[in-house]
Amino acid sequence: MFDVLVFVYEHFWRGDACPELQQLGRKLSAHGFEPDEIQEALAWLDGLNFAAQSAQVPEPTYALAETSGALRVYSVAEQDHLGAQCLGFISFLDSAGVLPPAMREIVVDRAMAAPGDPVSLDDLKIIVLMVYWSMGQEPDALILDELCEDHTGRVAH
Repeated sequence: MFDVLVFVYEHFWRGDACPELQQLGRKLSAHGFEPDEIQEALAWLDGLNFAAQSAQVPEPTYALAETSGALRVYSVAEQDHLGAQCLGFISFLDSAGVLPPAMREIVVDRAMAAPGDPVSLDDLKIIVLMVYWSMGQEPDALILDELCEDHTGRVAH
């Protein structure tokens, strides 16, 4: 499913530029994706479209957000499905002020709808990119680098 999502992200620069799901399915099939992988991705994208249309997300400011004292508590099911690595990354984006609460909830919702137990960090990064994409927003360049770069060869100073 995530290969399909990456293909969609790379070929349709914004969520509103993406064709209807039925037409998208035909395009994906023409590019050689498996029918079951296409169906899973289209169902996931349909849920993303629904969540994005119903969310009220402010324009990004990319400054450290002042907290209102609210605390997001994850259910046991969310903790199990997302795992410590993904929850830590969501917390990082939240504390950096680049993932407003409404977008964070969409990320969590779509991660819960994703396969994998727990969801891998690389898959979560694709989910975050797809949420930005569906909202017609592009993440800050440093956050985009964090979402797209392969960190396996990185050496700490």
